[in-house]
Amino acid sequence: MEKTGKFKSSTLLVFILTTGVFGIINTEMGVIGILPLIAETFHVTVPEAGWTVSVFALVVALSAPVMPLLFSGINRKKVMLLALGIFLLSNIISMITSNFTVLLLARALPAFMHPVYVSMAFTVAAASVSKEKAPKAVAKVFIGVSAGMVLGVPVTSFIASEVSFTVGMAFFAFINALVLIATLFFVPSMPVKEKLSYGEQLHVLKRKITWYSIAAVTLINGALFGFFSYLSDYLKTVTEVPYRIISILLLIYGLANIIGNIIAGKQLSANPLRSMLAAPWVLIVLYLCIFIWGGGLVIMTVIIFLLGVLAGYSQNTMQYMITDAAPEAPDFANGLYLLSANLGTTVGAAVCGVFITFFDTRYSVVGSLLFLAVSMVFVLLRIRIVFQKVCHRIGLPVETPKEKALERD
Repeated sequence: MEKTGKFKSSTLLVFILTTGVFGIINTEMGVIGILPLIAETFHVTVPEAGWTVSVFALVVALSAPVMPLLFSGINRKKVMLLALGIFLLSNIISMITSNFTVLLLARALPAFMHPVYVSMAFTVAAASVSKEKAPKAVAKVFIGVSAGMVLGVPVTSFIASEVSFTVGMAFFAFINALVLIATLFFVPSMPVKEKLSYGEQLHVLKRKITWYSIAAVTLINGALFGFFSYLSDYLKTVTEVPYRIISILLLIYGLANIIGNIIAGKQLSANPLRSMLAAPWVLIVLYLCIFIWGGGLVIMTVIIFLLGVLAGYSQNTMQYMITDAAPEAPDFANGLYLLSANLGTTVGAAVCGVFITFFDTRYSVVGSLLFLAVSMVFVLLRIRIVFQKVCHRIGLPVETPKEKALERD
């Protein structure tokens, strides 16, 4: 992989990657706002239409650790073109088909390439600049993730409802086609010069720091999306605001995500360990505030904005946490990040849902607090390993509790 100096423009490259990630996340999430229209168009129920979301997410979760590993040794430009080409083809099929089964297959096919493109986008962005600036470059790509979730749903919903489902799908295809052309003409060839074997990449799973990072990311993301999954219901039943206001608050949350991405890029470059420690602690404080003052609209508006900032900040921090634990296998590490994040989302939503079932919507935040409390254990264990490595590098003695006990004996 070539470094920045050999790229014609790292800024242009990162912009193309950010737009590409936006198009891919938009394809995944955009249909959420048009499920009733899908049901009407294909003569199915709304829950059946929901499979257009579920099948995509399921395939992403299953393929996240495998697909980036399989494609890790291939020229990255070729892999990104393949992924974008599959997304474009699938969106075209979704535009023209009248068969719901074909639509589901067209949704499942690109989902296999989702973790490949996204993980490579993070890897390429980080490699296009110096090591010190890598977190900032990755943070810019995360803006594409946030924008895909924030803008993808309302924009697709507006286009599809005002014109037709076909035109809504054409919007997905248009974004992917633009990025495909930009990648073809403006992204340089990126052969992998130091190809690691699958065994060498899988070797990172033997490290404690990798598993501590995976556990921390799963729990923190579970806390974030466990509560976020029920945020609309919380605002409706606890804060007691109408749907029009809920939509505005969700938009505020999404835009705040982008601000969090920008802040995280700067903070991770300056002090990554502080960022790892700070994110879960501040989230705990915000969730406690939600539990105590969740009935007030004004204070909830402020909290939701801050929570959105912390969500964007935490996503960057979590990605760094895993990739920094396995720097020699960046594509596989990013795949592990996507796996952990999706697993956390699934488990977090389930656990917070249990609290709603046995108590009420207000207690959904308790599930997130439990996740964060446990995550702190793994964050501290991970930081302890880094501290030991630094001490060893500079020649300071680091005694383990077992070694101290032996000395006393």
